Amino acid sequence: MPLSVLDLSPVSEGNTVGETLRNTLDLARAAERLGYHRYWLAEHHNMPGIASSATVVLIGHVADATERIRVGSGGIMLPNHAPLVVAEQFGTLEAFHPGRIDLGIGRAPGTDQRTALALRGPGGLSAENFPEHLQELIGYFTHSEARGVNAVVAEGNQPPVWLLGSSGFSAQLAGRLGLPFSFAHHFAAENTLPAVQLYRENFRPGVLDEPYVMLGVSVVAAETDERAQFLAGPSGLTFLSLRRGRPIALPTPEEAAEYPYTEMDRAFLADRFGSSIIGSPETVHKGLEQLLADTGADELMITTMVHGHADRVRSYELLAGLKS
Repeated sequence: MPLSVLDLSPVSEGNTVGETLRNTLDLARAAERLGYHRYWLAEHHNMPGIASSATVVLIGHVADATERIRVGSGGIMLPNHAPLVVAEQFGTLEAFHPGRIDLGIGRAPGTDQRTALALRGPGGLSAENFPEHLQELIGYFTHSEARGVNAVVAEGNQPPVWLLGSSGFSAQLAGRLGLPFSFAHHFAAENTLPAVQLYRENFRPGVLDEPYVMLGVSVVAAETDERAQFLAGPSGLTFLSLRRGRPIALPTPEEAAEYPYTEMDRAFLADRFGSSIIGSPETVHKGLEQLLADTGADELMITTMVHGHADRVRSYELLAGLKS
């Protein structure tokens, strides 16, 4: 069972963006040393707790800082970008790092409406036209005289294309195109089983001969269950603040523990993070085994949002130890 890493480059309270990005490079090197299969960066914008907005730039730096691990996007939000630009960017990455780049594509903008408009400009791309834009993007990796416009650096440099999703739409599209499918279990757990089933039911051999499912999973591992729950606290408070329209950087676990949550807050967080796997190595192992039994996933991509960089690295170390 391959294990991989999804990194949002979380900005912790008291850290600069520069420190955050250097932590991403350090974690990528650690993930390679620990035997993780891929290292993906997510695209989010206008969020003070996330520094991975220039996703393609980060992918290039992570690939330069490592030697073997696959590096990619989890994902590039296609409505924010012209397909030609994405093809040129990832063709260039693949040319620099042949056989190590993944192009994960998402259908949502990954941000609020005002920021999406700033990214696209008036009359920009639309999620409703996602299938057409996806096909256009893939087409740029081959030369076409009829098209008239060619992404020269992309031709012959196509990385594997993944479709990302949190709903049945992307699941069905990935299946019909014969693409590998990565589902966001970490924030849409209620849709996981239906989406995985839809993907497999709609799968037609294309790029792949058989379906391939990867699940994004939120995991915090520590030496004890109590320590892991304590470290996971900032992620909950960050999401609660985002829901209230006041996004923040990741607070300290002490600040999260002392926050005056209402009963409604606690119920919301219990529902929102019910799919997270938090605890000692034994607890995490049981949770991941149950998830695999329920879904039959082929790969798990782990995201860990904690305040301290050392705690984040340690969580991935403990999880990697479960494979041996």
